[in-house]
Amino acid sequence: MNTEITRAGSSLNQEEHQSFHDLFEAYNGHEGDLVPLLQKTQEKYGYLSQEAINEISRFLKISENQIFGVATFYSQFRFNAPGRHSIKVCLGTACHVRGGQVLGEAVGRELDVLPGETTDDKRFDFQRVACLGCCALAPVIQIDSDIHSRMSVIRLKGILEKYE
Repeated sequence: MNTEITRAGSSLNQEEHQSFHDLFEAYNGHEGDLVPLLQKTQEKYGYLSQEAINEISRFLKISENQIFGVATFYSQFRFNAPGRHSIKVCLGTACHVRGGQVLGEAVGRELDVLPGETTDDKRFDFQRVACLGCCALAPVIQIDSDIHSRMSVIRLKGILEKYE
């Protein structure tokens, strides 16, 4: 039997609800559990969905607004499902001086996505990061674990086509 549990415009089936319950077993339900619980939830599901925020809110007895306030403070948390490939555009000083901002804008145009979002086909998620630690190779982008150095807008499309 696939019973639905409906809350605040979202629904979870029994199996999904049990999955959250299992995740929460290691915690006492105190407000101080919030960040570790957010980390475990994202580790398990890849991101923090609205359903996850709802369940955490109920478990810790704190508002969803409070959870979003904490989660948006830390850059480690994401609110969109990750793509099959993750693109990070470096905006550190060396990359910025050598065109990192323009490169980031080109990624957004090419994929029709904003930073922090995932493409509609779930192929890529796009993030801008403060530094990838490859300053001598600037500007750089990282796709999955691959670093692409001395990047240009002209080379970008060809590199993106290699990732399906």
